[in-house]
Amino acid sequence: MELEKITEEGKITLTIRGRIDTQTAPELQEQLDLLFAEPALNLVLDFKDVEYISSAGLRTVLYAQKRINDMPNSSMKLINVSADVLDVFSMTGFTDFLIIE
Repeated sequence: MELEKITEEGKITLTIRGRIDTQTAPELQEQLDLLFAEPALNLVLDFKDVEYISSAGLRTVLYAQKRINDMPNSSMKLINVSADVLDVFSMTGFTDFLIIE
């Protein structure tokens, strides 16, 4: 997995490439924890190059959403989610609480 962070106009876009699984989810969570140090955060997770997400990856996305929900004036959305990954989010009920564009 590779991560690329772009900051612009009060928004942070984290582009994720590769697989989010048991091996890579801890690295993603570590990077997200660094971002949660901000007082307010408008976070965009770009999934255009995510080919697979496991239950460990789902836990990390859930963790991020819960942290964002606890932060005033903060938001998180996922963009460019592939059909396969969107199916996983749908089957697990994540589409009920995630903002996916």
